[in-house]
Amino acid sequence: MAVRAVRGAVQLEQDEAGHMDEQVGALLTAIMERNELTADDLISIWFTATPDLHSDFPAAAARKLGIVDVPLICAQELDIAGAMPRVVRVLAHIESDRPRADIAHVYLGAAAALRKDIAQ
Repeated sequence: MAVRAVRGAVQLEQDEAGHMDEQVGALLTAIMERNELTADDLISIWFTATPDLHSDFPAAAARKLGIVDVPLICAQELDIAGAMPRVVRVLAHIESDRPRADIAHVYLGAAAALRKDIAQ
């Protein structure tokens, strides 16, 4: 079993805790489903949020999905002029037999524009 990294992002329509839970939950669910993962396959998850998001911690959505014994951390994304607003990004470290080239990185909605080279 190899250690792999999975990337993902979603752009929120508004900075509201319930909306963040819904959208980050959908992102994590898509990452898990597309890579055929269970919570036992997760090693750790890093979340970043753009500086315009204040309503909640993105990691709270993972806990609500039942990801309770995996280390999670949240950080603020760099404040770059012209960057896409209201974005939550995910970097999940996983155990997987999939080759690196077969890892499905998930960019939902408008966030797909962030990484057209790897978004699936």
